[in-house]
Amino acid sequence: MTISGDSDFRVVIIGGGFGGLYAALSMRRLPIKITLIDRRNFHLFQPLLYQVATGALSPADVASPLRSVLKRQKNTRVVMGEVIDIDISGGKVIMSDGQIEYDVLIVAPGSHHHYFGNDNWEPLAPGLKTIEDATEIRRRILLAFEKAERERDPQIIKELLTFVVVGGGPTGVELAGALGEIAHRALKEDFRRINPEQAGIFLVEGNDRILIAYPPSLSDKAQKALEKKFGVTVLTKTQVIGVEPNRVKIKNDRTENFIPARTVLWAAGVKSSHLGKIITEKTGAALDKAGRVKVNNDLTVPGYPEIFVIGDLANIDDGHGQPLPALAPVAMQEGRYLAKLLGNRLKELPTKPFHFHNHGTMATIGRNSAVADLGWIRFGGYLGWLAWLFIHLMYIVEYENRLLVLVQWAWNYFTGNRTARLITGGSPFPLKKPKIENDATPPEEKERVKD
Repeated sequence: MTISGDSDFRVVIIGGGFGGLYAALSMRRLPIKITLIDRRNFHLFQPLLYQVATGALSPADVASPLRSVLKRQKNTRVVMGEVIDIDISGGKVIMSDGQIEYDVLIVAPGSHHHYFGNDNWEPLAPGLKTIEDATEIRRRILLAFEKAERERDPQIIKELLTFVVVGGGPTGVELAGALGEIAHRALKEDFRRINPEQAGIFLVEGNDRILIAYPPSLSDKAQKALEKKFGVTVLTKTQVIGVEPNRVKIKNDRTENFIPARTVLWAAGVKSSHLGKIITEKTGAALDKAGRVKVNNDLTVPGYPEIFVIGDLANIDDGHGQPLPALAPVAMQEGRYLAKLLGNRLKELPTKPFHFHNHGTMATIGRNSAVADLGWIRFGGYLGWLAWLFIHLMYIVEYENRLLVLVQWAWNYFTGNRTARLITGGSPFPLKKPKIENDATPPEEKERVKD
């Protein structure tokens, strides 16, 4: 498929995440018309979402309005809408309230929580993918301490001050470490009846080690840091087999047990967008077990050179028989690659297959502690933490957000305070006034209150 060079050539991008946004930004000089569709009006920097969930950053610090990011890019417009279908034969993206025609389609949606057939656990164990998820998790964490301060029953206090994080990948490790910082540093002196440092934090992982995608040496460093610096109990080779309002049922070596806990956070898995199923039904493309579309080495859907799939929804071989991971750097490079490919099509030039340049992976554990695998060198501790800070600052799209995050991090580092500790949402307290026996309020005071 070649592009005529006509400025009316229409490229539609579904999704304003890393893949979709970087594709649009990289096409700013091409003589084409780009339409970016997203259900939200902002790009979310998901790698730092856990810091919103734990009160270190505010939602606006990790989100950038798409129109603001693309306002100087005259060949691009932003449409806020919900994509429900794709008319591949007619070249149309079907939204819940309209449709948009395309000549080239780039499908770059995000992913969702995966409870492995136990979707009934979601209300009790929220995952972390959206701003709403983050603020709800923040609400639950902070409310647990507030309720414990008012409680007198030791068993209920124990349940309230016990936190279970399910999943030992980067998100789970980061959440567990941040919870440790909250309990041992940020809230240390804030309460009078409870001691936040007595909070129990459990990280549950089904594999034999956390951070399974990292070398064993870095997994070991991460686990030791969690346990010694942040008071986290790491349970490997352990599966969650039940989530109840006040306890979590686990299984380890055929032995079942319970962890009394009222706050459970899910970081165990993700599932792909529903658009993958639509694409495979319309094109016959294969899906992998995770619901990702198996694409060609130029990111096109087999047999459909005008349709590209990138980001979390794409399954493309890493050159060693394994699919590339669903990480931000992969999606960003895929977006830039598509811009180059379409530019070459304008000039009727060939483009080499996509190749991911792996610059390494990092995971932060908490203050002064992280692990980094750069391929040619592996390290952790304070140096890894500094490298993690620098890389994540550079990945943030807008300069203003970089500055805001840097200032917040500096303040949090030197004061130990997490300034975004806001409990939002509906009131957690009973709306009806309880009946109070033996009310000793003076009659004149009752009359004054009544008036």
